[in-house]
Amino acid sequence: MKSLVCSLVALCLGIGTIALAAEGEKPKHKYDPEKAFKKLDTNADGKVSCEEFCARVKDKPDAKEKMEKVFKAKDKDNDGQLTLDEFKAEVAKKKKKE
Repeated sequence: MKSLVCSLVALCLGIGTIALAAEGEKPKHKYDPEKAFKKLDTNADGKVSCEEFCARVKDKPDAKEKMEKVFKAKDKDNDGQLTLDEFKAEVAKKKKKE
């Protein structure tokens, strides 16, 4: 009887450990720059203007200012629009470092 109880306790502990490990291994959300670019490109012209880029923070002046700085840093040819390549450039740099 004692060995049966010990076996059941061990089984429960093992199942609990497996369940906790499984919870900790949730799939990571992978950033998709192409999907994000398409979402920002509201007029679907293949480019993102500063207005499109900053639209989600239009009611927050401090945030809009920061977004405009980010936009200008990404706009390598200073034409006032981001291409997909300009948009993805920073992601490519990060991947290269890894």
